[in-house]
Amino acid sequence: MADVQELAEQLVDLSIKEASELADHLKEEYGIEPASTAVAAAPGAAGGNGEADEEEEQTAFDVVLTGVGGNKIQVIKEVRSLTNLGLKEAKSLVDEAPSPIQESVPKEEADEMQAALEEAGGEIELQ
Repeated sequence: MADVQELAEQLVDLSIKEASELADHLKEEYGIEPASTAVAAAPGAAGGNGEADEEEEQTAFDVVLTGVGGNKIQVIKEVRSLTNLGLKEAKSLVDEAPSPIQESVPKEEADEMQAALEEAGGEIELQ
């Protein structure tokens, strides 16, 4: 009985990627297919390891300033206009790059912010 419990614990701890690989292996080697892909995804999602976000399309993004480039003043001005921060706070944010400019924004808004900041001379990463 202990072997069954150990196997169950190992299955529950599988990441989404590992569960997918296991399903593929079972299908190829033994002709066994899971009833649905949700069954394979459930253990990884319950584990809270964050890999479920990689399988689903991301809808909220963090806009992170990774570098300033040669036009620091323009980047500070753009950060101020996008975040409604004061001059001191915006300058501090730019000086401490890499730093998040906005968190959990929709894809469209994140793309607009990225374009505006890159046009001002900043280096941006969407996470």
